[in-house]
Amino acid sequence: MTNTIDDITQQAQVILLVGSNPEEAHPVLGMQIRKAVEHGTRLIVVDPRDIGLARQADIHLKLRPGTNVAFANGMVHVLIERGLIDRDFIEQRTEGFEELRRMVEDYTPERVAEICGIDARDLVAAAEMYGRADRAPILYCLGVTEHSTGTAGVAGLSNIAMVCGKIGRPGCGVNPIRGQNNVQGACDMGAMPTDFPGYQKVADPQVVAKFERGWGTTLSHGVGLRSTEILPAAIEGRVKGLFIFGEDPVRTDPDTQHVIRALTSLDFLVVDELFMTETAKYADVVLPGRSYAEKEGTFTNTERRVQRVRKAVEGPNGSMLDTDIFTEIMNRMGYPQPRLSAAEIFDEMASLTPSMGGMSHRRLDAPETRGRGLQWPCPTPDHPGTPILHVGRFARGTGQYLPNDYQPSAEQPDDAYPLIMSTGRILYQYNACAMTGRTAGLNEIQSSSFIELNTADAAARGIADGDRVRVSSRRGHILSWARVSDKTDPGVTWMPFHFQDGNSNWLVGDALDPTCKVPEFKVVAVQVRKAGADDDVDEGAQARKAGDAEAAAR
Repeated sequence: MTNTIDDITQQAQVILLVGSNPEEAHPVLGMQIRKAVEHGTRLIVVDPRDIGLARQADIHLKLRPGTNVAFANGMVHVLIERGLIDRDFIEQRTEGFEELRRMVEDYTPERVAEICGIDARDLVAAAEMYGRADRAPILYCLGVTEHSTGTAGVAGLSNIAMVCGKIGRPGCGVNPIRGQNNVQGACDMGAMPTDFPGYQKVADPQVVAKFERGWGTTLSHGVGLRSTEILPAAIEGRVKGLFIFGEDPVRTDPDTQHVIRALTSLDFLVVDELFMTETAKYADVVLPGRSYAEKEGTFTNTERRVQRVRKAVEGPNGSMLDTDIFTEIMNRMGYPQPRLSAAEIFDEMASLTPSMGGMSHRRLDAPETRGRGLQWPCPTPDHPGTPILHVGRFARGTGQYLPNDYQPSAEQPDDAYPLIMSTGRILYQYNACAMTGRTAGLNEIQSSSFIELNTADAAARGIADGDRVRVSSRRGHILSWARVSDKTDPGVTWMPFHFQDGNSNWLVGDALDPTCKVPEFKVVAVQVRKAGADDDVDEGAQARKAGDAEAAAR
């Protein structure tokens, strides 16, 4: 996020919320957005579903899934045409505007309306509302990124903010909403094959040399594999062993059959977990990890705020800190690694990471920062942290526009699979349900799969609300329960991925964004029909087959 939660909820005049349902996926922030709207902040919701905040929005652009790039280009077209751009900001702080202007000339409101399935007048009204506001942040989440064109979608939102000069100022910016605090922190710590901590690039020889000096060892100069590239490599035999910490790809990754095939192709699989997850069932070794409440360290939240986590309870006998597991393995493999405390590890990281060079556990525990943390960049011990990025100057000098033409999603509906399915989260469960699925009260509210169907689509198939249905894609089929309403438009369905009794990820394809390799969870071509007795028999056979695979893996 370029700005702070306070900025986007208390300083904004207009909020542009794109591809995000924060009331369910990020409920604390969602509550603050709802409160801001109740106190007069205007809201534009861009989402294929009638989410809760859409009912409070001034404008709801109910896009066809997969058309975010066309929407963003249409917004820029209207902003330029209506003279709502900041020419001084464009000339002084950005580059590439003319190329962007030429590209968006073709994205008239009428053309964008046809692509996106919206009213052209609503697009114009949204652009005018955003463009005329002095303070207007853009908020987005997985509804923008989980596409084969996800990177282009994010670039399109950045283009909107830059042409209006709404970046580097309070109440503005481009703000991705993180689904988990360790998502931001893991990226910051270099949990990507391209980066060392602080987004220092593996491709830069000087960066590699610095870390070699700091760590006293020789490092690989090659870029590794992203998570969605590892599983295909396992099937091909290029990856022989895998160590999974706190992830459950059998439940959360696309094309579940492909995931299981990859895991069973490995020579050796280790899973560090709190519970016996679906993925842990395939492991050769399961190591008993510890929860956040059983260890010291830091988390980094969605607004780049590094905050202390303190041990609150003793864990069960036999569980180990992740860092102690790493240390033990390093020593047994011949690399002499002393055991370090969380504070020592943080200090070592900060010594090699300029954006966090001014942070330490001691400083985060000090009275003046205790309870509120520090936002990176924080380069020196006397630096107060950075609430807003790109004030006065972009990190690269000038802001660069990235024009991208609209490209349809990798998978399109046809006669056999005429509906589009998107996936996401609900309020009452979380990701793989490793913890929330063991909470009785939450399971009383929602513990089983369902699919949202438009009223017209359900009627055409003879499906009533609450019916058992068979959902099929080009990867296979699952059984679920129908929820019939007008929450989605005709031709569009939606499913949560939490529930194993009908996990939508069995149906999702292997299309990836070419830049960041994120799967296209948001556009899957499916068919839905009312289930019969034969489907239950078939489902039982599938369950036995999956059980046999687990047994073979064990």
